[in-house]
Amino acid sequence: MGTDWNRVTRSPKTQFEATDLGLKTPNTAEPGAWFLGPKGENLEPMRALMVRALDAHAAARQAFHETDPPFIDATTQGGAAYTETMKGLQDNLDALSKALRSSTPMTSYRNQSHMNWDITMPGALGYFAGMLYNNNNVAPEASPVTTTLELQAGRDLCHMLGYGADPAPWGHITCDGSIANAESMWAARNLRYQAAALARAIRLEKDLHPARPIPVVKGDGTQPLLLDLEPWDLVNLPNGEILDLPRRMIADYGITDAQVRRALDTYSVQAMGLAAFQQDVLQGLHLGVVLVPATAHYSWNKGVAILGLGARALRPIAVDVDARMSVPALRAALEDCLQNKIPVIQLVTVAGSTAESAVDPVADVVAARDAYVARNLSMTLHTDAAWGGYFTSLLHAPKDGNDTVTPIEKLSPHVMAALGAIRHTDTVTIDPHKSGYIPYPAGALCYRDTRMIYLVAHRAPVVDHSDDVPSAGSYGIEGSKPGAAAAGVALSHATIPLDKSGYGEILGRCAWNAKRFYIGVNTLAERNDPFFVIPVKQLPSEAAGKTEAEVEVERKKLKKLRNITNAAAQQMMVDDKDLAKLFAKIGPDLTVFSYAINFINDDGTPNTDLTRMNALNDGIFSALSVEKVKVKDTPPQVDMLVTSTLLSPELYGPAFTDSMMTRAKLKRADTDRGAAIRVLISTMMNPFVTDTVATDDYNGNFLPVLMSILRQTVLDARIDILSKGI
Repeated sequence: MGTDWNRVTRSPKTQFEATDLGLKTPNTAEPGAWFLGPKGENLEPMRALMVRALDAHAAARQAFHETDPPFIDATTQGGAAYTETMKGLQDNLDALSKALRSSTPMTSYRNQSHMNWDITMPGALGYFAGMLYNNNNVAPEASPVTTTLELQAGRDLCHMLGYGADPAPWGHITCDGSIANAESMWAARNLRYQAAALARAIRLEKDLHPARPIPVVKGDGTQPLLLDLEPWDLVNLPNGEILDLPRRMIADYGITDAQVRRALDTYSVQAMGLAAFQQDVLQGLHLGVVLVPATAHYSWNKGVAILGLGARALRPIAVDVDARMSVPALRAALEDCLQNKIPVIQLVTVAGSTAESAVDPVADVVAARDAYVARNLSMTLHTDAAWGGYFTSLLHAPKDGNDTVTPIEKLSPHVMAALGAIRHTDTVTIDPHKSGYIPYPAGALCYRDTRMIYLVAHRAPVVDHSDDVPSAGSYGIEGSKPGAAAAGVALSHATIPLDKSGYGEILGRCAWNAKRFYIGVNTLAERNDPFFVIPVKQLPSEAAGKTEAEVEVERKKLKKLRNITNAAAQQMMVDDKDLAKLFAKIGPDLTVFSYAINFINDDGTPNTDLTRMNALNDGIFSALSVEKVKVKDTPPQVDMLVTSTLLSPELYGPAFTDSMMTRAKLKRADTDRGAAIRVLISTMMNPFVTDTVATDDYNGNFLPVLMSILRQTVLDARIDILSKGI
């Protein structure tokens, strides 16, 4: 087994060519045909389609060498042992199904917790159909069809994210976003060190001496010889310049492919290990850091540990009051790295943070990256769009060119600009099993330049038999993985377009519902209720520093939209343009909404103790979550589901923390001592919650029910806090 350097000189445009498997996008788009439904409304068509997939699979078994004999005959099937065994299987399946009824009811309107809701019918059917063939996408010989589907899914995602044809992009399915993030860091580290490894090889290996005069172009435009550069300059060559070095050595200096491969297998960090590489190649230069926003997922901590860079290599960048990466703080960190000769292995932005769905200002970060590359501080730029990646579907008109399709809600100009700038990043994590509504496991990593995948490629003779057959299993961290995941992603993409008419329609509805949920939470406290809400994302009047009276006026305007149907809300905003403008400005960047709730003491004064406010929010979370459940034949008896997290002042920084503490009317001393703020999180993945069937009990909008539950839970938790003397 070895690193797949033998393809580094190939043109990526000739790799992984598409195979037409006959998947076609329908001419119409109807969201009601994309999901089983909150109440299982599409049970019959789903049942028929699953039987159709099972029948097709059985037919495929029968068609392969038709004269081969069966094993299970009528005598066996009619025997007592067979009957008893089947009865045991049926009983066990019934017992399992009964136990599973006690699972968290993720597909309900009442689930407003994690990034986990229903899965699309094509996603489920594709997974089911693919699973029956027992495909392992580690090698094409075991999975010729699902490997093709994985490569197609990767192309789909690259296109949706905005990657163009030059350089040629590449994407593949991973088990989740954590693996995708770690792989991106692995590729970034290997890229950063590759020029230094090649320079050392050229100096020491006689068969590489013809390449000694090879020049390079630095970020500032100067063109020194590669061998004239110090380690600091070598690790800061522009990414494209590093990736092109092997090809140029062969094309311009007569070095063979095998010689380049042998050099990298000997002198790369993968071959030498970090300690030896730092001592012998980098000559003691700092190994480098990874810059991430304070909101970054914990998988980044895992990544620096796995790669041996160490926890101190992960440097959080403070966020602003909207939980977005602070560009001034980023520039300060980059300047520090430049002045102190600390390489930046990777710069990470987040498009949809886990707790706040905050979208970092990717366009501004791209500009900062470019400015420092021009000053000879190069880096790989990654966007962790595990949650927000599918929202880029809102950037694309339908393939038929009919751009009159308008989802019910648009994203803010800030978010649209950030999503549009993702095409300028080097790698992107995107999770089909999150906002793509695909069955787990289905994460993904996309590369803007295919050549980067060879930095993390490992091949084995038992798996890879030909350079000409495209494979997915050789690239990245995973080996064996389900081809069913790729089948689910590909069938869902084919059925639900990756544009405004498909996924954009679903996520536009979710953005609309998130704003309406945001209104509900902001107006949760009725007059004289002994509590108040502190949303992470402020109302426009709050963000503008207006008085409490002016903020209250804004709340009253928005409250008009709280309990009415979608049609009535839309008409109200047609009639009231100011209300429509206000609605456009509110809510989270995407569809995750975090907020804290504080209470009023019996004497009418607000609680000023962070510990007591945290206890209140802990109590609310405990009442509205499922952690320990006795297995019964009914779902858990919980009225609504939310989740929760702690926001650390050390990570989030003073701008964010001070804003939260001031608006919560808390004493600053608590966070000054490092105490974290407990917040509740609601995730809106349900596109139908404000547009249900009207019945005698519901007016076609389920949100008032959720707000009533939340309000009563807050009141009960407050009483509990006061009665216990907390």
